[in-house]
Amino acid sequence: MPSPVAQYALDRGFPSDLIFTPERAGEETFLANLRALQPELCITAAYGNILPTKFLNIPPLGTVNIHPSLLPLYRGAAPVQRALQDGVKETGVSLAFTVRALDAGPVIAREKLEVDDQIKAPDLLALLFSEGSKLLLHKLPSIFDGSAKVNAEPQDDSKATLAPKINPEESWLFFNEEAIVLHNKVRAFAGWPGTRAKVLVVDNKSSNQNILELKIITTRVAPDYKILGNDVNDITFVKGALVFPCGGSTALEVLEVQLPGKKVITAAAFWNGLRGQMLKTL
Repeated sequence: MPSPVAQYALDRGFPSDLIFTPERAGEETFLANLRALQPELCITAAYGNILPTKFLNIPPLGTVNIHPSLLPLYRGAAPVQRALQDGVKETGVSLAFTVRALDAGPVIAREKLEVDDQIKAPDLLALLFSEGSKLLLHKLPSIFDGSAKVNAEPQDDSKATLAPKINPEESWLFFNEEAIVLHNKVRAFAGWPGTRAKVLVVDNKSSNQNILELKIITTRVAPDYKILGNDVNDITFVKGALVFPCGGSTALEVLEVQLPGKKVITAAAFWNGLRGQMLKTL
C-alpha cells in the first residue's frame, strides 16, 4: 500500500520507479537507489526520524528540512501540537539544513505567523507547510548557488525548546486544570490522538449513575463564568455549549463531542439526547 505522499505522486503521473518508500532512510537498497539518482539536493518535511550520515552525505548541496516552528523553538516530532498546547500567539516555519542532531542545523530562512486562538493542529500544520513550500521556492536559487549555505544562521542551542512525540495517554482532560489549558490541549491534539473526558450521567428519577467517555472535539474558553448548577461539578448547557466547570474558577465551553463509535455531534444534539439527565465532571 503506497504512503499518502507516494499515492499523491502516482496520481500526478510521477514515474513509479522514482518513488521510494523505505521503512527507514538507512536501508542499503534505498541508499543505493538514491545514490544512483545523483540528487543535487534533498528536501524533507514531516519526517519523524533522524537521517543517517550515509543519507546526508549523498546530495552535494545538502538536505533542507521544512520545519513547522521558529527554530530553535520546538525541535522534535510534534512542533505544532506542542506550540498550540503552550498557547503561543506566534509561530512560524523554518528552512534549515539538516545535520545529525535533531532539528539543529543552520537556518536558511523563517516565516512568522500569528496564531488564532481557535485554530486546531491539522489546520495550522497545513498552513505552515503551505507557507514553508512558498519559502522553499523563494530560497531555492540561493540554495543552488551556494549563498544560502554561506549565509545560513547557526542556531542558538541555549534557546532551544523540545517538542516531544505525543503519547495517547496524554489525551485525557482533567477539569481541575484551568479552562485555557484544556482548550489549548483540545486544539493541539485535534486529529490525533484527540482529547477525551469522562463524565458522570445522573438520572434523578431512577437515581442511576453511569460514567460516559466523550471525545471532546471543539471548545472555547467561557468569557464570564458563574456557577449555574446546584453543585460545583455540574455541567450545564448555555447558548449551544456544554459548560464544564474547571480549575481556577474558569469554565470550558464544549461545542462538539463524539461518543465512542459515533459521528461528531453538536453540544445541543448531545444535550437533547440526555432527556433530562444531569451531567457532572469527574
